[in-house]
Amino acid sequence: MKLGILYSRVRAEEKLLFEALDARGVAYDKIDDREVIFDLHNPGAWREYGVVLERCINHSRALNALKILNDWRVPTVNTAYVASVCGDKLATSTALVHHGVPTTRVQVAFTPESAIKAIEELGYPVILKPAVGSWGRLLSKVNDREAAEAILEHKETLGSYHHSIFYIQEYIKKPGRDIRAFVIGDETVGAIYRASEHWITNTARGGQATGCPVTPELDRICVAAAKAVGGGIVGVDLLEDPARGLLVNEVNYTIEFRNSITTTGVDIPQRILDYVLAVARGEIKVI
Repeated sequence: MKLGILYSRVRAEEKLLFEALDARGVAYDKIDDREVIFDLHNPGAWREYGVVLERCINHSRALNALKILNDWRVPTVNTAYVASVCGDKLATSTALVHHGVPTTRVQVAFTPESAIKAIEELGYPVILKPAVGSWGRLLSKVNDREAAEAILEHKETLGSYHHSIFYIQEYIKKPGRDIRAFVIGDETVGAIYRASEHWITNTARGGQATGCPVTPELDRICVAAAKAVGGGIVGVDLLEDPARGLLVNEVNYTIEFRNSITTTGVDIPQRILDYVLAVARGEIKVI
């Protein structure tokens, strides 16, 4: 049984995974997505892998590589389906709503004029996000109509795919923090609070991590969110609403965990490998 690790560059997370694989004596190949070539007519050595663990930074590379591998019936963690849903905030939101997972209210519009109507129906402030993006980038908190008109004009002028769909989310008055939970298979293995004085609390934007207890309610909601997007290994971001309780905000499919091992007290790389190796042995079916 051999594993493939598809990655963009060796970050702290990849180093931890390599070290854990070495300690277990598991045979694996490091596959740099900057060098990889897929011959669509010849799967070749790819079919020798019991599983390929995807660790790409670039969403489009990850999504297309996973699509090719899954069409070749090569098991992957995560699958192309999970990547396609989690990589698009609109697709994530529709999946959560479809499966009855508590989530924030979202309005979607295709023109600045309809976007203004949607924003004012939700009520200021609102959050404008690109449907595709990560690390808290290109988010806007819109406090009034004047700001809304200016931001929508900028988005329309930019004209790229990222700005052509207006994803409008209600603003949640969270208590200066959000929650990132780590779901592996059917279990929420750990969670952290991410606190910041800024309304964006991502650790990539300076949010400070502390431990968050995994309550039965948190586990139930996070596992339901993971199943809604196709399962596997995901990071679930939640907001605490004063009236409605826990609401799922986003689900991420290539999790970063370097700062969460000590915080949660969970050996996340080992738990990831437990799942990945179970897939390789055929104990868990992913495609």
